[in-house]
Amino acid sequence: MAARVSQPGAKSIWAARGLLLPVFLWNLSAAVPFVVTPGRYTWGFEVSGTVGELLVRSMGILFLMWVVPYVPALVAPQRYRICLAVAVVQQGIGLAGESWMALTLPTGHAALWATGTRFIAFDAAGLVLLIAAWALAGRK
Repeated sequence: MAARVSQPGAKSIWAARGLLLPVFLWNLSAAVPFVVTPGRYTWGFEVSGTVGELLVRSMGILFLMWVVPYVPALVAPQRYRICLAVAVVQQGIGLAGESWMALTLPTGHAALWATGTRFIAFDAAGLVLLIAAWALAGRK
């Protein structure tokens, strides 16, 4: 029986995938419900009616667009490390933008504040995981 030969860096590649996968799934867990049932989430953005549903559905579509670089990165993190770099930059922009919006939000918007802080927490955690995945994918 032949011994199984491991590729160099195989553990790093699987670790990178393991760090990338939860961020990918978190994005999908927001995207799909926002697209399919936007009315359930309008309250968190302090919007309502047709315009509110359209706004939330649009955010879901943006989340779907957001995860495009994750797919090749999950398949081959080392080969598509640039996709991981794009994801890191996207996540950083999201975190900076959401933080800025939260810091400039006037008082009296409790639901919007709560929604914003959830996005900030997600993006902060996601940024840490994506940076770690990017670093692991660079190992030989």
